[in-house]
Amino acid sequence: MENYSKARTVEQPPVCPFPDLPPDTPEVRVKDGSKIRNLLRYALSRMEAKARASEEEDRPPPEEGGGGEAAEGQKEAAARPLCSHIIFTASGKGVSKAITCAEIVKRRVKGLHQLTKLLYSTVVEVWEPLEPTAGLDSLTVNRNLPAIWILLSREPLDISQPGYQPPGRYDLLWAQSVSKEEERGSTGQRPGHKRKKGGGGGGAGRGRGAGRHSGRPRDAPK
Repeated sequence: MENYSKARTVEQPPVCPFPDLPPDTPEVRVKDGSKIRNLLRYALSRMEAKARASEEEDRPPPEEGGGGEAAEGQKEAAARPLCSHIIFTASGKGVSKAITCAEIVKRRVKGLHQLTKLLYSTVVEVWEPLEPTAGLDSLTVNRNLPAIWILLSREPLDISQPGYQPPGRYDLLWAQSVSKEEERGSTGQRPGHKRKKGGGGGGAGRGRGAGRHSGRPRDAPK
């Protein structure tokens, strides 16, 4: 490919694998350069009333003379009911960020059912020759990237579907972690740390040295 340069890249995402969802279900597309803070702010504002109220407080007021439409948009967003479903989707390097966002939302909004689907997203790359007069044709390369789709739902889902996870409880997990930290702090030692034995080793060494030189001084007269 040394005689070619990449002209353009077109990603063809797969079709949503979750049919029969409400039409207002938000779909959060996570990319490699997306900021988790911005993704969570949007997702929680659609799923949690407290997060929506804080978002409205942080939003700057509309400017005088031109903020009529913005104010109406804010009123419509505030009056819009909370969603019962939300989707996180990503492909390639953004998969780990999508998983992180879904786990954080599950900890904030309790009782969410999860359904995960693994698919492939097709990426079409078009390569053009560096020298058009060389007689080379343009090339089209199709690559398949792993993609993930995570559905979080307040309503129960089909438990027979592969990738289903029921609402989890993290109280026991955190309690075990705290008890281990308390036990570690009470002993005052790190795990696997052994106390040194033979505390008088230094004194014994000095004793042996003293015994070795306990005879007549070197410069003493015979």
